[in-house]
Amino acid sequence: MTQDAISCDLHDFVEVACMYGYQLKLILKNDQIIEGKAIDIVNSPEKNECLVIDSDTRQQVELIRLAKMEVLTPSAKFSEVIFP
Repeated sequence: MTQDAISCDLHDFVEVACMYGYQLKLILKNDQIIEGKAIDIVNSPEKNECLVIDSDTRQQVELIRLAKMEVLTPSAKFSEVIFP
């Protein structure tokens, strides 16, 4: 794990989103918005942890770039996570 990593508690929320295939709305720290289905967590070639999200295409979003994760799936285990 690199020193630029999210806390274990926040990581758990991302893992749950992937495990249940939740539809997400991600707001990044640069205010970019990405919506899609949570697929997996992978390491980039630079060893950064990334969330794989499937919208029109699959893309990887570095976890450290997340500002907020909103769950759009009804009856999900949680609805929103704020990343510091």
